[in-house]
Amino acid sequence: MSTPGLTREGLRLLPFRGLRYAPERVGSIAAVTSPPYDVVVRPDGQRHLETADPHNIVRLILPQGDDPAGRHRRAGATLRRWRSEGVLRADPEPALYVYEQSGDGLVQRGLIGALRLSPPEERIVLPHEDVMPEIVADRAAVMRATAANLEPLLLSYRGEPAGAEGGGSDPAGGGGDGAEGATALPGAAGVIERAVLRAPLLATTTEDGQNHRLWAVTDPAELAQIDADLGRRQALIADGHHRWATYLRLRAEHPSPGPWDYGLVLLVDTARHPLRVRAIHRLLPHLRPHDALDALQGAFRVRRVDGPLPHALKALAGVDGPGRPGTAEPAPGNAFLLAGADGGFHLVDRPDTDLLSRTVPGDRPRSWRTLDATVLHSVLLGRLWRVPDDPGHIRYLHDATAAVDQARRHGGTAVLMRPVREEIVRELAQQGVTMPRKSTSFGPKPATGLVLRSVGQD
Repeated sequence: MSTPGLTREGLRLLPFRGLRYAPERVGSIAAVTSPPYDVVVRPDGQRHLETADPHNIVRLILPQGDDPAGRHRRAGATLRRWRSEGVLRADPEPALYVYEQSGDGLVQRGLIGALRLSPPEERIVLPHEDVMPEIVADRAAVMRATAANLEPLLLSYRGEPAGAEGGGSDPAGGGGDGAEGATALPGAAGVIERAVLRAPLLATTTEDGQNHRLWAVTDPAELAQIDADLGRRQALIADGHHRWATYLRLRAEHPSPGPWDYGLVLLVDTARHPLRVRAIHRLLPHLRPHDALDALQGAFRVRRVDGPLPHALKALAGVDGPGRPGTAEPAPGNAFLLAGADGGFHLVDRPDTDLLSRTVPGDRPRSWRTLDATVLHSVLLGRLWRVPDDPGHIRYLHDATAAVDQARRHGGTAVLMRPVREEIVRELAQQGVTMPRKSTSFGPKPATGLVLRSVGQD
């Protein structure tokens, strides 16, 4: 089905000459990949990637140096050297890339390409989170220095529901029944399902147990089929708000038309491959746990809960009883789990309703006002704890264990969050309402390093 409310044409995904690692020049494709830059938050994790292979992509997305300008120059010099040495090579002809991730009971397939950067007023690509200007500035400097899109954003769109075309469905969620079913599927879905029947360009398994496969789509008829389908669609930014804002900034810096009018993305049809939504946690390195708890007295209910961490997280998920039966939906009401140097866990819930009405902005939809992230930033961080909203005082971590470890190591406080349902994210985005930054973590995220886009080459 087409998406209502578009003011102009929908998604335009262009083929490009992918820049990929030459297998014979690296230890393995898996050894040169990395999670997205904002997931690599621990220094030991970055060192692990750097030592996995001297050409690991982390040296480009998170270059090392004494100052920001030096780091950015190093990234550009490194990419140019790897290209001149044949470590990275451009594919012979422009293509869209079918990308498959599998593991842990999930198969996700989507399309990697160069997406036309539409202005916000066109409502073609919908953000749902605010961004931090300093991170956008840093990502822009890296892209300028390398003249490349180093890692694809994750965008979701809603195509035809699996089985709606009459082609049947496969156990992996692909919507086709072998070669015959794939042939019958229309639009982008049919191209994807036919591609995965062929031998892939690459196949690798990363350290986290995820399997990755990549295929090139170059046939003009198939490219036209994808274009006609996506031209009716609207996309939600699932992961990569800062990189999307960076794309828009760089486009504004360069005259159009040109290669900076496009940015590297992975588009996933969540009607066929639903994404998983996880929470992003907060680390407050300068807020001591006992100060955090003292400030909550009379404003929230605070209860100590037993560890270890998995047990405490179950208590957080089950606040005020389970969510909707048969789902992983969080329980109603706001709740947070605090951890710190004392080694214990404290469940924080049942905020004072008068405090909420005085503190949470009332000019937004109820679904926004009642978000855990809204209450956290408006009430706890902004009113009760007086924590400045900057990277020196609030750090964002995808991994709960890492957040707790760092809080205990440095004497700060970890605030562990619950995930938000995708329907709420999409509902707010369609209304043009952004959530507090780092409210969601959609996945699985594409591995960085499988395919890059050299700006100006396509």
